[in-house]
Amino acid sequence: MNKVVLYHTAMCPYCVRAERLLEAKGVTDIEKIRVDLDPAQRVIMMERTGRRTVPQIYIGDTHVGGFDDLYALDQAGRLDPLLRGE
Repeated sequence: MNKVVLYHTAMCPYCVRAERLLEAKGVTDIEKIRVDLDPAQRVIMMERTGRRTVPQIYIGDTHVGGFDDLYALDQAGRLDPLLRGE
């Protein structure tokens, strides 16, 4: 299974929804990076993604985007293959 990285903050309902969707897909190991506690991590996130909002999700080397992007990927049937590294 591809590595999953989730940039998030403590009070973010979309971050929680993203994490729940990933867990429902069988992802048990999510690297969670709190950008509200570490401003340097927010800078890194913005440089990597070009976005300021959370969550920002990476699956393997693929930047998925936020929760809406993750959900759309799942609805299109493309999330499971990406998680499996196909």
